Amino acid sequence: MPEWLHAVRNDNLPGLHILAAGIDRDRDAVIAGLTPPWSSGVVEGHVNRIKMFKRQMFGRVGFLRLRRRVLLYR
Repeated sequence: MPEWLHAVRNDNLPGLHILAAGIDRDRDAVIAGLTPPWSSGVVEGHVNRIKMFKRQMFGRVGFLRLRRRVLLYR
């Protein structure tokens, strides 16, 4: 068990106790999520950009205009 999880259990911080218990319940998933050899940062950047376009254009134009802006924007 990592030292910081042990320290969290010994502190009087109930919110962190819940976090530590959740990490223990799903330890394999947490380790798998934190140790892949690749990064999804580029994809997340594109998703963030598309969401920004959607927020900027909400209620102004239809889907076809949004699609065109996403595909043509560089």
